[in-house]
Amino acid sequence: MDGIALAAALLSALLHASWNAAVKASPQPAQCMTAQMLGSGLLSLPLLLWTGLPAPASWPWMLAATLLNLGAVAALLRSYESAGFGVAYPMARASSVLLVLPLAAGLAGEWPGARALLGVCLVSAAVMLLAWSAGRTRTLSREGLGWILAGGAFVACYVVCDAQGVRRSGSSAAYGLSLAMLNALSWSLWQRRQGSPFTALAAQWQRAMPVAMASTASYLLILWVFTQAPIALGAALRDTSAIFAALIAVVVLKEPFDPRALLAVLVATAGTVLIRLG
Repeated sequence: MDGIALAAALLSALLHASWNAAVKASPQPAQCMTAQMLGSGLLSLPLLLWTGLPAPASWPWMLAATLLNLGAVAALLRSYESAGFGVAYPMARASSVLLVLPLAAGLAGEWPGARALLGVCLVSAAVMLLAWSAGRTRTLSREGLGWILAGGAFVACYVVCDAQGVRRSGSSAAYGLSLAMLNALSWSLWQRRQGSPFTALAAQWQRAMPVAMASTASYLLILWVFTQAPIALGAALRDTSAIFAALIAVVVLKEPFDPRALLAVLVATAGTVLIRLG
């Protein structure tokens, strides 16, 4: 994997972890999430006037990715109720990394080499280690596990749809900005019973707009990576966001340190090196 693409994927993961940590630290995370998604859409609009729309060949994939993203968010929110964020999020991301492999092979004809494949498995194992560490004192119900696996499946499917769409778009920026607007619209409609998203944005704008910028930049970076590298490798590196999130939780949010988190970092680092070499 090219070094520039690897660096872009890791930066995307860091930004993804940072904005998720900011939402988690908000006094009203659900409202902050709504404000962030609407903010991303509003930021994307003037930029989209500059880039123009993506090629029509990407539109079916973009629509599918939008619907799958809604399914992922809905499933993950249900899993958080049963298992908690610290367990559900890394488990879902770890399972999605592995599910991307057969999906990418079937739809794009991509199958990583032996070293890269081992690297993907190590990254997935590192993320799963975080889930095990967070959940060692918590019983996971069948319902909770079901929603976690459903969320992981939705994530894997929309990742592959995004990769297929952006490769047909003619412009990763145009594709990403268009999808940010579609996600903002679909999420606003989904959450309409919870009140106006503009009310949420007005209440949270000081936090939400920097978060929206980080989210948009993270998304545009990983979409560009999908035009340069195999889907499974880019997806695995993006999901090191769970590792970055664990570090941010300790360093920034001052949460208790768990030695297993350090082991997860080491395993993920080994996986990243193998992906680069593969």
